[in-house]
Order: sequence, then structure tokens, then C-alpha cells
Amino acid sequence: MRNNKAGCGTAATAAAYVFSPVCCRCGGFYADAMSASELCWTPATVLASDIRSGAVAPAEVGAYFADRIEAVNPTLNAYIHFDREQVLADAARLQAELDAGTPRGPLHGVPFSIKGLTTMAGLPFDSCLKPLAGTLGTQDATVVTRMRQAGGLFLGKTNAPEFGYYGGTDSHLYGPTHNPWKHGHTAGGSSGGAAAAVAAGLGPLAEGADGAGSVRIPAAMCGVVGFKPSLGRIPHTLLDGRHYTHIFHGPITRTVADAALMFSVMAGVSDSDPNTVPPDGIDYVAAVTGDITGWRVAWSPDLGLGHVDPEVAAVCAEAVTAFEALGAVVEEATPDWGDPEEAMWKGLWVPGYSCEYDVLDWKSMGGQVDDNLIEIFAQAERLTAMEIGRAEAFRGRMWDTFSAFMRTYDLLVSPTLASPTFPLDRFAPDWLDGESLQRKLLGWLLTYPFNMTTTPAISVPAGFTSDGRPVGLQIAGRHRADAAVLRAAANYEAARPWAETTPAL
Repeated sequence: MRNNKAGCGTAATAAAYVFSPVCCRCGGFYADAMSASELCWTPATVLASDIRSGAVAPAEVGAYFADRIEAVNPTLNAYIHFDREQVLADAARLQAELDAGTPRGPLHGVPFSIKGLTTMAGLPFDSCLKPLAGTLGTQDATVVTRMRQAGGLFLGKTNAPEFGYYGGTDSHLYGPTHNPWKHGHTAGGSSGGAAAAVAAGLGPLAEGADGAGSVRIPAAMCGVVGFKPSLGRIPHTLLDGRHYTHIFHGPITRTVADAALMFSVMAGVSDSDPNTVPPDGIDYVAAVTGDITGWRVAWSPDLGLGHVDPEVAAVCAEAVTAFEALGAVVEEATPDWGDPEEAMWKGLWVPGYSCEYDVLDWKSMGGQVDDNLIEIFAQAERLTAMEIGRAEAFRGRMWDTFSAFMRTYDLLVSPTLASPTFPLDRFAPDWLDGESLQRKLLGWLLTYPFNMTTTPAISVPAGFTSDGRPVGLQIAGRHRADAAVLRAAANYEAARPWAETTPAL
């Protein structure tokens, strides 16, 4: 079994809570309201403006977040690589550039983190696998280069599961990441370290990557924003011939405006990824300011995928009423796309991992690598071309159904997940006990259909269960309607603000 560190603390219980225009604190569970001077809760958009105006200095920002990571991260394990001296040196360089009147770009001095599975030159690139410990990246991913070119202050690399293979964050090499809202519970995954860091105020911007929900899953479980853009918006850096058409880099942030800002920096054509598309001429930062009056919203309680925890369903059903108050027309509707789970598993997930088959002798990795990851490689050996072909055919029919459905609606809204966070010693919610690995990995996710369609989707905080576990609301859009998804999320945020609701760490 993995080296789980669950059970080191507890959180007080809160009454059931749904975000409202007036932020409240329930039952002592939530931290006191933070003043604007506390940088850990300052949105990136505000922080960038304050740095440009001289209200706060990059050197001050660097020292502040370095101190906070050192104080908070040991209890969360969100960061797996953090170099205080490098952070301070980079902050000093950004300070000197600002003093010289040569700021780099819109993120000058704003802190950000990079997921442990994303390559950076000279930093750990071990895929969170114990047998690969000590492996270093040989180049910066395009997204890293763009964040730095925009003036971002790199804080460190965040935790993920082995090869990012499931919706939690734990490994034999680095151990588990705890949920900031409920210690001893999962932060989700695979970008769990990234979401936990943002939720805990360990940096306002975090890069994640999403193959079946790996940006949106942890965002929902940690009560933050996670945006998966359309295919081709944000470039991959393809290594060793890997070419995934269902995995997407995306921002994890506290506010929608911050997600739009980070997205605008990372997006754009690159020769590192042949799928990238030219800019569409939209200012994504400005796009979030419009209204959604008259938009047609399909509300689906389960996307036709099965069981959803009753509390999650209730929180999301109440949350979606905000769209009616915003002037949208809401009706319950679900695409008739059948059950896409097996097509996801046999057409994308298992074949995708077969690209990594030659990295290790997986059959000999027992005790060093999760048994479930080893099983995925075993299934890759047995998977036939016929099964992959049928899965691809299903995906094509699924696209036809979804695109026709979205001619009627501007948005498709649902819960992000069928479950809130659960204890770290569990692989999946308890209702999936005894099910297949496929079911345990995908059976509680409402995220992966939009990886199959390659269309934009965002998770935003919807509220909390009665015991204080965050619940996410997923907003999905039409083909390449990234701006519409961000605008809808920003409108929802304005109606149900959440950014001042913070965990009592």
C-alpha cells in the first residue's frame, strides 16, 4: 500500500452551506475574513495591479509566499519541490526589472506553481514514480516558458499521483496531499497538489493538466476554480512521441478572472504541439465581464452517468438557480450520448498509458508502484485493435450527439463530481467497492465526457456538504466556446461569490 499520512487532524463541522451574495462563516469551520493586506488570499489580477502600481514589491511577494509555504506545506504536502533561495533570487530579479521600468508582462511578480508531471529544465521530472526518483527535466514546457515570459514568479512543483493515473494525489515517492478543508481526505487529482496549494493560499495561480478531469476534479474537491480549455488552445510539450488528444493544460485559481488571465498567458500556437490553433481574436480577460441574459442553459443532475451523492446533487441543484436570476433560461436536459465510460477507458485511457509501456518493467514494480497502475499496463497488453476501434466509433457518435444537443443550448451545467472528498485511504467512494478498476477510476467522475469531446469545461465552487466538504459545479460549452464558459462562470461567481471563504488551516 502507499504511504498514506491520513488522520493527522480534523476540521470542525459546518452546517450545510451554499454560497450567497453575502459571504458567511458557519459554525466556526471557516477562517475569519482576510484583509486585503494578506497576500495569500489576494487574487492574481489584484496582485498584478498592486505590483505595477508599486503598492507591493515582487521581493516582498516572494518572501511572503516562501514563508507561507514553509509554514503550511508540511501539513498538506501540496508542493514536492520548493527552493526558497531560488524563489527569493527570482523575486529580486523581477524587482530589479520593475525598478528599471522593464516589466515582462501581465504576471510580473505574480506567483505560480507547476504540476510535478510537467517538464522543467533541471527540476524533478520523475512522474511521481519511486523507480524514477532523481530524474530531471531537460527542457521547460511551453506553458512554463510563457508563464515566465509574462513575469510570473515560479514557486515550485506540486504533487500528483504516479503518472497522473487517477483522481487522487498519492504516490510511493511523495506520499499523499491532504485536502485543505478536511485533513486526512483526498485533495482530488491528478492535479491535487496544485488545487490544494491554491485553496490553502500557497500561491494564486497553479498549472494543472486534465486527461479525464484532472484539473476540475481537485478544483471541485478543494473549493477553487479549475478550467479545462478546448483542444489546441494551450500547447503541450510533446516528449518521446507522446501525443494525447484528450489531455489539456489548464489554470487552477481562486477566481474566474484569475483563470482567464492565466489562460490568456498560456494560450496560443506553438510548434511544440501540432494541435494548437491560431488565436481567435478574443480578449479572454475582458470576455468575463459580459452578461448571460437570454442564454439557454441545460441543467443535467448526472450527465446520464449514474449515481450522484444526494448532498452533492442538492447543493448543485440549488446552485444552478443562480443562472435564472442572471437572466438565463434553465431547463433540465441531458445529451442522449449513452454510456461513454467504456469508450473512454478502451479508447483513450488505457491506450494513452500504453505510450508509457516501455518506461519500466511494470510487472516487476510491485511494492514500488501502485498495483492499480500496474493493472492498467496489464490491460493495455490485452486490449485489441477491435476494442479500440469500437471505442473510437462510439466517440464519433458521441460527438455527433453532443454537437446537435448544443445547437439548442449555450451551456451544459452539472455537478463536477458524483462525490465530495473522501478519506485518503480510499481509492474511490464507498458505493464503488467491489467494482472493476475501470468503474472505480471513472465511475464517480462527471468530467471525462468533455475530454472525449475536446470541448471547454470549468469547475466552480457551488457550496459545501453538511460536514464542510466542498462541492463543485461544472459549466461546459460548445466547441471552442472558451470565452462563453469563462463568462458564464464569472457571472455565477458574481451572483455566488466564494473567494473570501477560506479553510481554517
